[in-house]
Amino acid sequence: MKTKYLVIGAGISGLTFANYAKEDYLVVEKEKEVGGYCRTIKRNGYVWDYAGHFFHFNTDEFKKNFLSKMPKEDIIYNDKCTKILYKNNFIDFPFQTNIHQLEKQEFIDCLYDLFNKEEKDKYDNFLDMLYGKFGKSIVEKFLKPYNEKLYAVDLTKLDVDAMGRFFPYADKEAIIKNMKNKEVNSYNSSFLYPKNGAGSFINILYQELDKEKVLLKTEVISIDLENKIAKLSNGEEIKYEYLINTMPLNKFLSLIGNHEELLNEMSYNKVLVFNLGFDKPSPLCKKEHWLYIPSKDCNYYRIGFYNNILKKDKLSMYVEIGYNKDDNITEDDINKQLELTLKNLKASNIIDDNMKLVDYVSIIMDPAYVHINTKTTKKIDSLKKQITSTFIRTQNLITTSYFDKAFLAINDLESVENYRRKLYNFKDYLGATDGYTFFNDYYVDKMMDLEDKYNLLENNASVTSASMYLVKKKTSRIMAFFRYIKSLFIHNSLKNKDFENENDFNK
Repeated sequence: MKTKYLVIGAGISGLTFANYAKEDYLVVEKEKEVGGYCRTIKRNGYVWDYAGHFFHFNTDEFKKNFLSKMPKEDIIYNDKCTKILYKNNFIDFPFQTNIHQLEKQEFIDCLYDLFNKEEKDKYDNFLDMLYGKFGKSIVEKFLKPYNEKLYAVDLTKLDVDAMGRFFPYADKEAIIKNMKNKEVNSYNSSFLYPKNGAGSFINILYQELDKEKVLLKTEVISIDLENKIAKLSNGEEIKYEYLINTMPLNKFLSLIGNHEELLNEMSYNKVLVFNLGFDKPSPLCKKEHWLYIPSKDCNYYRIGFYNNILKKDKLSMYVEIGYNKDDNITEDDINKQLELTLKNLKASNIIDDNMKLVDYVSIIMDPAYVHINTKTTKKIDSLKKQITSTFIRTQNLITTSYFDKAFLAINDLESVENYRRKLYNFKDYLGATDGYTFFNDYYVDKMMDLEDKYNLLENNASVTSASMYLVKKKTSRIMAFFRYIKSLFIHNSLKNKDFENENDFNK
């Protein structure tokens, strides 16, 4: 079986690409339904996503595309309401710009340490950066305990920029200014959410695709990058032109060869998610969309409230618990965590004794959050170049074979011009990139061969028509230009002593 685009994974990225492709594609998904982590469960009157999926857009184009597909009446607009549950009190997020909301002594401690922090030009790791930018109190009251729970790893093992764009940096001036003029210092301040859960957007994307081109309950078990062949769990082999991978990188690497060293160095965590449905609303959380919980005494690091987003009466929420990537999450672990979760929710007054747990679903996200790592990023970039190089070599082989064959079919002056135009247009399409150095050289060689072909045909053909005369005139100018280019190549090469003489260059 052949396809132009082979898409691995039918999550929001894979389905969106297939919708944009609108042509020869094949989407392969190992699960029995589309959506990946962006799936919605509807049960007993509750609407739960696999994990919190709230739509933020980097570009107006994607936002416009989203809005064009979703019925207006099915979209809820929310100004983000997030809090930090700190010692049973609500503090606005992010913590570092809202320290004035702490009790007086804690506020003084944070402010004092903020002004006496030891900044560096270069930090050794993520924790080192936190202490250098925010001081001891802010770090140890929130930033350190929360991120240890979130990433489930020693923070000294994380790179400085481990959170990328999601970390709310703030300098002293911004922190002080925020004490009077509250500003949301976060990567988003609002979000959209479908009334029937994030999965409803997935369903729209899926409905617009050819169902025969989406293989469910099918896995890619190996990929031959050199020959561009993927083997599937159903026994089929797929010959593709372009590979679009949306599955986690660590899982993808196992399909394309032995990358054990890189796999061992990759840092990420797992997350156990509980979706909980109760018979009554929360006595404490009436409007909050989600809460951050830094306390080490609490097993979860974040909880969210679907009922506050969807304006529902009964408490419907998600709970997130971080695990190290090497942890094995068993059924016994899940049961213990559920019991502990209910205990902690009650201790925080998020639920009370009068509330009944009606239904729940547990989900394991593996992997969940990827830890940005400079060392692995460099190796991944190197791997990308290798994959790209393999692709380019294959494309060069296909392209040059085509032009070699077409060259043999040239039998008149007009076909010389047609060939030249095709060759030039292809080179113009590729652009002058480093990756296509091979084709650039091939182009110059072929144009020189074309000059010889033209001279041969000119000497043996009678040009009588005006059109043929124009072809001849235009082509002659082109050939003169390339003779000039050739002379420059020779001059520069001899000047740089890459060749001892012109004959060596011609060879």
